Order: sequence, then structure tokens, then C-alpha cells
Amino acid sequence: MGDITGMNRKQRRPQPRKAYRRRSWRWREVQLLLALSAIGFIAVVQWVEGGGRPHAATFAAAPLTSDVQAATFGACDAGAGINCVVDGDTFWLGGTKIRIADIDTPELSPPRCDYEKQLGLKAKDRLQTLLNAGPFTLASIDRDEDKYGRKLRVVQRDGVSIGDTLINEGLARPWIGHRDPWCT
Repeated sequence: MGDITGMNRKQRRPQPRKAYRRRSWRWREVQLLLALSAIGFIAVVQWVEGGGRPHAATFAAAPLTSDVQAATFGACDAGAGINCVVDGDTFWLGGTKIRIADIDTPELSPPRCDYEKQLGLKAKDRLQTLLNAGPFTLASIDRDEDKYGRKLRVVQRDGVSIGDTLINEGLARPWIGHRDPWCT
């Protein structure tokens, strides 16, 4: 009927061991959360130190990942496009936004000074001309997308980077892993 202590099972209080197990499980959850937070922090620090993009040295050995592309490009007015140029280093191809990975050009949205705006418009117009000049290929780099969801690619025609052409014409700079200001 009763057990040794003189109490039946319904009158007993929970064993301390069960409460200890609950606390132990909570402590494991805290340890797991701390470990994941540390890993996330390290990843963010490495991302920021790398400028959010890979270093320029990773572009040289990039294999081609797409067939020859050809399209007629216009200027993008606003929002997503089919085949249009956003600025000197970004364009839409078949509904996919592509960021030319080996260069940095002046910003157009928004430009920080009049010089940046004027040079950015020239770079945009020149990129549109270069893309419309004939077939090109897209070479991938060690990362598929940037933090804005744009595909990172090196655009080439006959084995020569279109980005190098923009650099040689003074409309772009080599990508060094972070943006430098265009306004002085």
C-alpha cells in the first residue's frame, strides 16, 4: 500500500535529480548558443575585414562557368531588368543581376559628389557599349553572390576582362576587397 517513507507515490515531491537534469539541459542550451554566437562573430569579422567580397587575387584562377552570352543592353531605369546596365559595374542579364567582380566603379545611387556622378555615368555608358559590342563570357570567382544577392562574375571577351578595359580607360579601379571613396 504505502512505501517505506509512509507516503504514496502521489504525495511525493519531485526528486531533485529531475530538477538537476532540467537545469543541466538549460546549461547545455546556453553553451550551444554561446558557441554558435562565437562562430557567427568570427564569420562577421572575417566578412568585414574582407570588405564583404573576396580579394582581387582570387580572380585569376576562376574557371569559366557559362557559355558565351550575347544580348542587347539598354540602361536600367529603376528596379529589376531583363538586359540593362545599372551602373559601371552592375548589369542585368536575362533577369539575373550581375556584379562585375574584378572592378570598382563610381556609385550612381547615390553619388557622393558631382565628380563621382559624372565619372559613374561615363562608366555606365561605356559598360553598356562594351556589353553590346558582341558575345562575352562570364567567369565565376570563389564566391557566387555578394551580400546584395548579385552574382559575382568576371566578364570577358576573347580572354580579356571587360573590367580591365574600364580600368585602362580611367573609368574603374581594380577591386581590392573594399571600396575607396571617389570624392576628394
